[in-house]
Amino acid sequence: MNLQKEKKRRLKRRHRRVRRKVVGTPERPRLAVHRTLKHMHCQIVDDYQGRTLLAISTTKSELRKELGNTRGVDAAKEVGKRLALMALDKGIKKVAFDRAGYRYHGRVKALAEGARESGLQF
Repeated sequence: MNLQKEKKRRLKRRHRRVRRKVVGTPERPRLAVHRTLKHMHCQIVDDYQGRTLLAISTTKSELRKELGNTRGVDAAKEVGKRLALMALDKGIKKVAFDRAGYRYHGRVKALAEGARESGLQF
């Protein structure tokens, strides 16, 4: 089997395993993370209503100008901090962290730590 297809299959399998346990409620919405080679995307989702409450990404123009490099751990940490500030402004204090099958290290961990530093509770 092609190596890329196998990697994607494993990621989807891990993602399904994580999503069985992590559900976003109105009181504690889900913080979903998506990681690409160049960017980090994250959103806060209420699964009961099926609505995205907040979203932020390194693809946003003002964030790209400030960061310069959107690939590293520093950029992911900044995204986490900004997401937490936006969530606190909307009255969201607690979230369930959905790592989407990615290992909890590197950029995913930096995003979570940045959100925690800014006051979001997991």
